[in-house]
Amino acid sequence: MSLFSKIKDRKNKWAAEKSGRKVFAHYMVGLTHNQSFAQWNHDIVTAKECGIDGFALNMGPSDSWTYDQLHLAYQAAEQAGDFVLFPSFDMACGMWQVDQVVGLINLYKQSPAQMAVDGKPFVSTFEGPDWADNWASVRHQTGDIFLVPAWSSLGPYGVGKRLDIIDGAFSWDAWPKAGQTHMSAHEDRIYKECLDGKKYMMGVSPYFYTKLPHWNKNWYSSSESLWHDRWQQVLEIMPDYVQIITWNDFGESSYICDTVPAQIVHGAHKYVNDYPHSAFRAVLPFLIAAYKAGSSKVDLPGDDTAIAWYRKTPARAAHDGDTKWGQGGSQSAAEGARDVISVMAVTKGSTSVAVTIGGQQMSFKTRNKASVDYFEMPFDNGTTGPVTISLNGRTTYGPEVTCDCDKVIFNAVVIQV
Repeated sequence: MSLFSKIKDRKNKWAAEKSGRKVFAHYMVGLTHNQSFAQWNHDIVTAKECGIDGFALNMGPSDSWTYDQLHLAYQAAEQAGDFVLFPSFDMACGMWQVDQVVGLINLYKQSPAQMAVDGKPFVSTFEGPDWADNWASVRHQTGDIFLVPAWSSLGPYGVGKRLDIIDGAFSWDAWPKAGQTHMSAHEDRIYKECLDGKKYMMGVSPYFYTKLPHWNKNWYSSSESLWHDRWQQVLEIMPDYVQIITWNDFGESSYICDTVPAQIVHGAHKYVNDYPHSAFRAVLPFLIAAYKAGSSKVDLPGDDTAIAWYRKTPARAAHDGDTKWGQGGSQSAAEGARDVISVMAVTKGSTSVAVTIGGQQMSFKTRNKASVDYFEMPFDNGTTGPVTISLNGRTTYGPEVTCDCDKVIFNAVVIQV
């Protein structure tokens, strides 16, 4: 690294520290029954490697393993160092008692791994506006907290009417709505306005597909360009915090962690096994550095890299499995799913990225400076075969695109080069 680059790197780090911006990932503790310390350690180490600052620990009120797993999580985070945790009380999966919430916060508020703001333990939720009147008692019994709930059911205007209770808000609005192909940042802007200077935590997700009919869940949210679009919106909005939704929710195909078979819920194995998402993390070091520095003009931390994500079957290759386009939608997911290989490249300068399907190839040129570029290679029922992505003389082979299936799986496989 040249002297100029070292000086620039120090400036970027100073700007990041001064901004106070942090990136968290949503971690489903409910999936960790009998999970080992080694697994927690692996998750924390791999999250740190890509620039993630901590986990929001989603938990329900009735899982018998919660406290054992929290103990392992905090132990692993303390051992790793420079990695934080905070509780995210899931208010949609059962009734939390005040003494439960107080006891859990008090148990870990002194841990060096506990995320804190102005000395107050950081606390979040998934939903729970009906529980709002209990937070005053929680504050009193814990010596105060820094509360940033996700009350997305209220919408930003509804949250804006409860500012006396909260220190900020987290928006779960991270996917295109039914019938929409792209994600908008409109609601993020409204949140920032309604919060009137209080902290805003923006939800960012790479993907969404779930087919768990026993839980009345069977929809796909358009995700062809979502990972790219949402991070560009982060760099535009510059929220106080970002929360990646999710680290490990395999049942909703929003995971970016390495696949953990023991965490996959019943019914999801058929669309999670052989659908790795860990390559989504490859572009995070640059994106997170840019977000924290408040500018996309930062040095690329590492080598040029590119990722590609795609479905392994065209959207109309077979029956749609009754999957709908978006939550609450009525149209088939096949109407909203575009048959493309999505490519996201982070490079120091102008170079070529080549993508092939079978014998067909497309090449894309990245821009002349360190940046994030996005490309798409379309395919259809007549464009099938093995997939490759090539960059700077390196080539990665991905699973083939095929029409040989009984029902279309709308999850994506992700590869990197």
